[in-house]
Amino acid sequence: MAAKLSGPGGGSKFDLGQNSEINVTPFVDVMLVLLIIFMVTAPLATLSIKLDLPPAQPANPNTKPKPPTIINLQQSGNIFIGTGPNTHSTTVDNVITDVRAEFAASKNDTVFIRADKHVKYIEFMTIVNKLQDAGIFKIALITEDLSNET
Repeated sequence: MAAKLSGPGGGSKFDLGQNSEINVTPFVDVMLVLLIIFMVTAPLATLSIKLDLPPAQPANPNTKPKPPTIINLQQSGNIFIGTGPNTHSTTVDNVITDVRAEFAASKNDTVFIRADKHVKYIEFMTIVNKLQDAGIFKIALITEDLSNET
């Protein structure tokens, strides 16, 4: 703690005057205490979980990727399964059997869904719910890049 005992300016010899300097000693004391608290508690905040991970294996460059199973939903209500020349039309009731046939042909376990932007949400969710009811939970959505449209 600091005090001004004498100095220029009038007044009696017992007049202490005002000290306008900042006393940083309490501030430094508080900062040191906080630093010690954080240093002690920081190692306790880290969690270590023992995992037995398999070793990483590089992908074989000669393997051809599996063709995806794609469901296309159109605004008109038509549903198509497959890509390229293997595309065929189906109905809501036959989606699961056609998807399972595609799984057998492609050996891919993910279903990709591409829907027209005007397809009603209930029609889209009907397909998703049918897939989930059949035990197909790996469902991905395909979107189109609209950044180049004018």
